Amino acid sequence: MSRKKKPFPILENVTITDIAAEGKSLVRINDMVVFVPWVIPGDVVDLQIRRKKHSYAEAEAVRMITPSPLRQAPMCEHFGVCGGCKWQMLPYEEQLKFKQKQVHDQLSRIGKVELPEFRPIMGSVKTREYRNKLEFGCCNKRWLTKEQVASGFQYDNMNGIGFHITGAFDKILPIEKCHLMDNMHNRIRNDIRDYAFSHGFTFYDLRNHTGLLRDVIIRNSNTGEWMVIIQFHYGEEGDEQRALGLMQHLADSYPEITALLYVDNQKLNDTIGDQEVIVFKGNDHIFETMEDLRFKVGPKSFYQTNTEQAYHLYCVAREFAQLTGNELVYDLYTGTGTIANFVAKKAKKVIGIEYVPEAIEDAKVNSGVNNIDNTLFYAGDMKDILTDDFISEHGRPDVIITDPPRAGMHPDVVQTIINAAPKRIVYVSCNPATQARDLQLLDAHYRVAAVQPVDMFPHTPHVENVVLLEKRVKTVKLMSLRTNEEF
Repeated sequence: MSRKKKPFPILENVTITDIAAEGKSLVRINDMVVFVPWVIPGDVVDLQIRRKKHSYAEAEAVRMITPSPLRQAPMCEHFGVCGGCKWQMLPYEEQLKFKQKQVHDQLSRIGKVELPEFRPIMGSVKTREYRNKLEFGCCNKRWLTKEQVASGFQYDNMNGIGFHITGAFDKILPIEKCHLMDNMHNRIRNDIRDYAFSHGFTFYDLRNHTGLLRDVIIRNSNTGEWMVIIQFHYGEEGDEQRALGLMQHLADSYPEITALLYVDNQKLNDTIGDQEVIVFKGNDHIFETMEDLRFKVGPKSFYQTNTEQAYHLYCVAREFAQLTGNELVYDLYTGTGTIANFVAKKAKKVIGIEYVPEAIEDAKVNSGVNNIDNTLFYAGDMKDILTDDFISEHGRPDVIITDPPRAGMHPDVVQTIINAAPKRIVYVSCNPATQARDLQLLDAHYRVAAVQPVDMFPHTPHVENVVLLEKRVKTVKLMSLRTNEEF
């Protein structure tokens, strides 16, 4: 019989001192760093230690004694339970200060490279309704808040549409109103929920992999178009007819939806990259615009989720590239070719590489739509495509622009970039920690010439960062030779 562990003591009257990664804050107590979610610097709280390691601990604030003078009322009714928008209680100006500090700390602490003075962080044009895409899970096990559990109320219907709860993969927090996207998306999502309830739809069971209604993806664009993708899981007789009934309801109710699509996904995961996406009504795409360019965005395409701020991000990347019209540019992790096409008119030639084949097809279409004839695009794993042989065939780049996923670049890719020896590298990152790691790998050959943090996601701890790297000039030390006569 195992002994029960004694609970950790409560730490009373603790003042939170700083912001940490992943939206947590921290305080140092007796040479131990204690990480605490849902608090901000200046909060005075009682802490319950939940997990303790040798050099750090994780705690929960069990009582607020004195709120921080920085604290403001959050905008969302789901704050504190939903895993997103963890910084709603911080004024936006303070969020930007902490994000700037985060970038500086990670580049200096992890990268350990010589850094220039940072440019001030570029704040988002919008702080609400700034996203153009949201994805909601549909589940037969709704998450109950502490208050709901304490009330003892028994719910007849445990189905819900919303966001997954961290640490509880099989449960969904039902969302009534999300402030991250135009309110139209709330109307559409809640209407899908109500229709499913009234027509007896089964909701997906993430453990048993049963249930009809599985996932809802909603996208909009600055051209006024809307895309809705619903994932179903046909498992019972009549499921397809029920699904098509919902699709028809949406088609009749929302003329704003220009791309109404659906999927029958029988896989264990809900990714749709390898699934057939069926058009129920309208087109299989929507368009985004940027300057005088139009970009086709399909159901499987990656496109920056904050369109207005993405424009400013790409302007920074183009500025750092310093193009004169004579350069061969490689755009790594090109997605739908947004950056490649955005800089093409100022380059001699742009070659884009991306893992997702459908995104590459969109990139080619985007070049055609915009009458751009100096781009080439290739699909495949970056470390397999970008090789010394590839560079020998297509030419040595003058400039490389790279915008990798959060994991950063594979070491083989970094080495190939070094071998390619471009004059400049423009590194766009959504994770300054992995960017810092890659900068360290590049440091012997490239110096950091400029750093521009950009906030793409207000109310979250996430921050983008653009770094300009310039090739180091090798110096040759000349030794004077003294003749016998000099002695």
